[in-house]
This record gives sequence, C-alpha cells and structure tokens, in this order.
Amino acid sequence: MIKGFIFDLDGVITDTAELHFQAWKKLSDDMGWQFDREVNERLRGVSRMDSINIIREHNNAEVSEEKLLELATLKNDIYVASLDQMTPDDYLPGAQELLTLLRQEGFLVALGSASKNSNKVLKQLGATKFFDVIGDGNSVSKSKPAPDIFLFGAEQLKLKPEQCIVYEDAEAGVDAAKAGGFYSVGIGPEERVGHADVRFETMKEATLFEVKSAFGELFDN
Repeated sequence: MIKGFIFDLDGVITDTAELHFQAWKKLSDDMGWQFDREVNERLRGVSRMDSINIIREHNNAEVSEEKLLELATLKNDIYVASLDQMTPDDYLPGAQELLTLLRQEGFLVALGSASKNSNKVLKQLGATKFFDVIGDGNSVSKSKPAPDIFLFGAEQLKLKPEQCIVYEDAEAGVDAAKAGGFYSVGIGPEERVGHADVRFETMKEATLFEVKSAFGELFDN
C-alpha cells in the first residue's frame, strides 16, 4: 500500500527553472559561451557540476576541473541571490493544495531534489511544514538518474520504495524512480516523462484523487 510521497522540487512544487536559466545565461554570456533554451532543456533534473560540463562540451571549451568548480559556484551565487524574490505565491498551481491534502490524510512526505538550495526555496515558499524529510543535493553523492536521492527519502521515512510514489518532471528523475523500484508520476510532455507509470501535463491535473484513481488497488480507499 502507498504510505508516502516523494517530490522533486523544480518543476513540481515550484518553477525555479527560469531563475536557473537566467543564472546559467549570465555565466555563459560572461564566458563568451553559447547558451540557449535548447541547451538549457538538457540541464533539467541534472546536478550543477553535470550541468556546467554539458555547457562546456556544447561550446567545445577546454576548462580545468578547478575552473569548472569555480564557475559552478559562481552560477550558484547568481541563482541564490535571485531566490530572495520568491514568495508563497510561487507554488506551481495545484502543488500547495496537494501537499496540504497529503498532510490531512496522514501520508508521509519527502523531498527528493538534486538542488543544494532546497531548504532556501522551501523556506521562501513557506513549504517546510509539509515535509517530514528533506533530501537534496547534500544528502547523497550520486545524482539522478541514479535512484539514491529517492532511496534516501524512503529510508528516512522508514518506507520501502514500493510504498512510495515519486512526482517528477524530468526524464532523469523518472529514470531514477524506476531504477529504485518506486511508482512514478510524471509531470510534463510525453516525450520527456511518458515512461512514468502515470503522466499529467501539469501539477494542477495531478491531484490526489486522480493519482488514487490511477493507482487504485495501491490505496486503502
């Protein structure tokens, strides 16, 4: 039976994707590198260091590991500064309602995000109260598509993977959920998250009622 839910953060609870894009764009512009929406799409659900390597490879740039680390840190500084403008109005439609309902119905809830700034984002949203466990980029060493962050969340919740449903908007995230033996809800287009157990275009559609209907026998009622 389903006892817990694990949520990705960006693109599921809130959309910081534009803030990430602007931060990477500024960094790339300063470096004289090409960076656009198409390249940015490849960074979805990917760790910071993997992201900087994707951008470096796209530009055929020769950069030392030390310099890459410095650039990734600089991008993060730009991004974190932009988080100060986030408010509780920045939940994606449907996300706050779902989290509230999960609390009311007694489900356990964990965050499973690659972001090392998750605590800051949740605090800005006023969302910390909805989570029993916060798993982020500081919690595990292997990022998605490895299942480690979701396995960490389940372990902290004292649940087995098959007792949890993962909400994800990234291909790598759905891959991670499947690799870990979790049930998955994909948020977004077919070509990105169509391999999830259930898919919805938006969080607003991915209500608890719809998810319970989709997974039927896995719920008590």
